[in-house]
Amino acid sequence: MAASLVFRLHDRGPEVVREVLLERGWEEYDQEKCEEEDWNLYWRGSAFRNSEYHNLLPWQRLNHHPKTVGITRKDCLARNLRRMRATFGSALYDFSPTAFILPNDYTRFLSEYNKLRLTRGPSAYWICKPVDLSRGRGIFIFEDIKDLVYDCSVIVQRYVSNPLLISGYKFDLRIYACVKSFHPLTVYVHQEGLVRFATEKYNLSSLHNLYAHLTNTSINKFGPFYKTEKERVGQGCKWTMSKFRHFLHSQDINELLLWQRINSIVTLTLLTIAPSVPSCPNCVELFGFDILIDVKFKPWLLEVNYSPALTLDCQADITVKKGLISDLIDLMNYTLTDSLREKAYQRRGYTQPCFHLTPQPTKPAPTGKTLNLILSPHSRTKVSVVNRQTCPALAPWLADNRSPHVSEVTDRDDTEIEVEMELARETDVSSSIRDIPHRGLGFRRSKLPNIYRYRTTALNRQHIPPLRVGDFIRTFPFNTATLRASQHELDVKIVIQELHRVTAQLATSGRKLRREEEELKKDGEEDFDSLLWGPKEPPLLSQFFKPT
Repeated sequence: MAASLVFRLHDRGPEVVREVLLERGWEEYDQEKCEEEDWNLYWRGSAFRNSEYHNLLPWQRLNHHPKTVGITRKDCLARNLRRMRATFGSALYDFSPTAFILPNDYTRFLSEYNKLRLTRGPSAYWICKPVDLSRGRGIFIFEDIKDLVYDCSVIVQRYVSNPLLISGYKFDLRIYACVKSFHPLTVYVHQEGLVRFATEKYNLSSLHNLYAHLTNTSINKFGPFYKTEKERVGQGCKWTMSKFRHFLHSQDINELLLWQRINSIVTLTLLTIAPSVPSCPNCVELFGFDILIDVKFKPWLLEVNYSPALTLDCQADITVKKGLISDLIDLMNYTLTDSLREKAYQRRGYTQPCFHLTPQPTKPAPTGKTLNLILSPHSRTKVSVVNRQTCPALAPWLADNRSPHVSEVTDRDDTEIEVEMELARETDVSSSIRDIPHRGLGFRRSKLPNIYRYRTTALNRQHIPPLRVGDFIRTFPFNTATLRASQHELDVKIVIQELHRVTAQLATSGRKLRREEEELKKDGEEDFDSLLWGPKEPPLLSQFFKPT
């Protein structure tokens, strides 16, 4: 009898994760009935302890990578962006407003404040944010330094005072980015996101009116005009990204360039911490990037959210977040059952895993058709989309007519087989899993299997992640050069050069880029293709840059 997949939620939430997983046939972990390690996915809103990364077992996954605070805490983000700006130039890292961390940077801030007062008069605006609070708490906007009062560590930034407005209302974009791996860096951005509105019209003469200047739902849902029809905005304070695309169509702008600039912000921000994040292959991370667009259609990074809110406050939340979590589970590449976990319990003399599925009869391998084993019956991903770059051949269990319940993941590699062989060798019940000596973060005597299986091409036998899973679009690596630059030690300089090149060509013409891409390829190599994230129907980069 095969063991079903088990999820574990910290503090009983978030509810949408529970709902999606239960719909997919998962079982929820019950600490009174299950062994402590009898789970496949542990989801929590706060950070995991170092010991929880060290003690990961081959079948277990966590929803956070270690040490990502470098972009999710406001002061750390400001420091890292400042460092990258000094290293690679302010022209490239110009997407975040000038920031000062107080009280340490007070002298620098005072100098900048006085300089702007002399050159621009009193029309320079600033925003003050506590470094470690979320949901808009403690934020205020000021023009005169006498109004700067704080009792904790804060960052003060130039306030983007010329935001793009819709019917007079300020808004920002919540972009969902998933980092499947930091080593090699592998990033997906979701096609759906949220557009979050202020609920009163923008007005610089009322800086203390948070309902006009902040877009946080946690604030605006208590505003007096939350349920009021607000011209084009409508009721509430949220749109889906799909609705925002319709708005963009009415604007005379280069939409593809705007999407690429937002995508570059995500990648450039992740590059600030990618080399320093420890490798932990059984982790995944969902970040929430908050992007403001100004009246010139320049995108600005406001902050990066650790554990972005998954509460369902309105229909836009339901539409976006249920699909987001469903696609995230597809991206994690689970199959319906997990016999690896069950075998570990059998080999070590533990009790059986507490949840089981009725065994399915073995079926002959189908012919003439590639299967996508990532997807559950509740998946939103089309088989043809994933198969294009995910499953070029039959999976191992199909090739030899075995049951699909042999492994937790779609494909098997030598590392996973090694783990199973080790489990088979260790028949001494007294040898507890906890006693296996560690070898680095997330590793035991045998390293954890790589849970993300990609096809291998002639590109120096490198692994290529699928270009799309559901509405998740692979945004990194995005070409041959960035694939190579991320395979071993991340070459940040090359990645930044490629990002700049793609964005510059999107702003002008793609002919030169296409020729350069072809020059990068060597004889016998396959094309490495990517989709341009953002548009309703994302084009392949190779199609977009095809010479005319």
